[in-house]
Amino acid sequence: MSNRREFIVQFSLGTSALLASQAFAADAMVADTDPQAAALGYKSDGTKTDKTKFPKYAAGQQCGSCALFQGKAGDKAGACPLFAGKQVSANGWCSAYAKKA
Repeated sequence: MSNRREFIVQFSLGTSALLASQAFAADAMVADTDPQAAALGYKSDGTKTDKTKFPKYAAGQQCGSCALFQGKAGDKAGACPLFAGKQVSANGWCSAYAKKA
């Protein structure tokens, strides 16, 4: 009987650890130096965008107000289909910015 209880406890702990590791992996942030990010001019702080290289940038444009941003309003970060498996900063910006309708 104790083997059964021990198995259930170990199974529960293992499952919790697996779910926690998956949640951690989903939270990986895009680095400004990531090749895809660099190609799109992504900056986790949009105010640091090179305005001569990316003249499309305008003050106030942020990932959080982009049509591609998949986070909820007020989230500090969220998924973006351009960076599969990673999150972007809501304060970030890239050249694919498109204002939410």
